[in-house]
Amino acid sequence: MVKIILSAIIGYLLGSINTSIIVGKVFFKTDVRNYGSGNAGATNTLRTLGKGAAIAVVLGDFLKGVLACIVGRYLAGEITPGVYAGEYIGGMFAVIGHNWPVFFGFRGGKGVMTSFAISLFFSPLASLICLASFIVVVSITKYVSLGSMIGAALFPLTAFLLNEPLLMVLVGIFLATLIIARHHSNIKRLIEGNEKKIKFK
Repeated sequence: MVKIILSAIIGYLLGSINTSIIVGKVFFKTDVRNYGSGNAGATNTLRTLGKGAAIAVVLGDFLKGVLACIVGRYLAGEITPGVYAGEYIGGMFAVIGHNWPVFFGFRGGKGVMTSFAISLFFSPLASLICLASFIVVVSITKYVSLGSMIGAALFPLTAFLLNEPLLMVLVGIFLATLIIARHHSNIKRLIEGNEKKIKFK
């Protein structure tokens, strides 16, 4: 139990290293939270600071999720055969840290890229299925927010159908709920028809 708690703490601290805020402040002297949607994530970084900054954010947010899972897996090990509680909890808290970073006033992003990173570590097949759904939805609608929510919602269902461990599925349900809840303003704009579309060019 102590090792699982330690995995959660390390995961949270890793998640709190918010790449979009760091990239914006260090290289552009800008806080992305003061522009666009106010979200400290890759999409708002793309719209505010451009493609290069957005790529750096994607890589950073992905890496910290993977690191949180690796630390949790090897720190806590298997609680039962094939079930890595430290990995699941560490990854989950990395997303929580991304959303509410202790280093940046608890104002972060929505956790989509970090959630994708840990889901890929949890269950590669389930994660890739969700990625495919995200790509299809965004290609058709040009709404990143809609693709993110649908992809997130599909992960726990897909993991369950693939007979993944129950704890993983429960963490997936929590993360999907969190992502959808963090998109509440996007949901409102989608309903009103005011949500911004991504420009593929």
